[in-house]
Amino acid sequence: MPLYRDEAIVLRAQKLGEADRIVTLLTREHGKVRAVGKGVRRTSSRFGARLEPFMYVDLQLHVGRSLDVVTQADTLGAFARPVCEDYALYTAGAVMLETADRLVADEREPSLQQFWLLVGAVRSLAERRQDPGLILDSYLLRALAVGGWAPSFTECALCGTPGPHHAFSVASGGAVCSRCRPPGSTAPAPETFALLAALLAGDWANAVRAEERHRREASGLVAAYSQFHLERTLRSLRMVDRDDRGRPTSPNVPVHRPVEAR
Repeated sequence: MPLYRDEAIVLRAQKLGEADRIVTLLTREHGKVRAVGKGVRRTSSRFGARLEPFMYVDLQLHVGRSLDVVTQADTLGAFARPVCEDYALYTAGAVMLETADRLVADEREPSLQQFWLLVGAVRSLAERRQDPGLILDSYLLRALAVGGWAPSFTECALCGTPGPHHAFSVASGGAVCSRCRPPGSTAPAPETFALLAALLAGDWANAVRAEERHRREASGLVAAYSQFHLERTLRSLRMVDRDDRGRPTSPNVPVHRPVEAR
């Protein structure tokens, strides 16, 4: 059978039989791929821990009839352990993986931008570069933009009139002017609009200066916008508990901890 190599980040893993595992991968060159890791649940497996969600790996696979088979796995980014050991990081990361799985709907359709965006976001979580809530909201906005649902925070999403504007409509695609404002629009603070624009642009210098109330308001808008345009509820988003300052919390909830990669 033909062999191929690719870089991938593991989106999901499920048990198969007594010792195997089916993994859903977002790969750099082949898009979304489902593959079998044979015997990876045995303690003697050479690369079982490398096929956990959040792991960034270099894989060798051979093509199967319905599912490809992983024959080799080398670690490029061991993100699973640091992410899974912290509840706030884990829940934010789970939303990212689920979102990527939804946005790259068709298998074997390359989506290079989504791949690198997800790798960068998960790496930022694992290295604790920013507040996990900010990383999550930035990822969601940018992933949706790459997927074709880019929100507008400075011009009217309907007529293009330059802002600043004072209303936000999820269905309309972002900020709306007073003439285009549909019923049910919200009226975020100007600072919230500025934070949303910074998160979409990856402008962390301005994003980290935002006050907690504006972070909280922005997170609510991002969640509503994401779920509306994905047309399905993000189940993992319900796990992201936020305290009174809008930050993801870390309750005493047991979290899956992957076996350390050999």
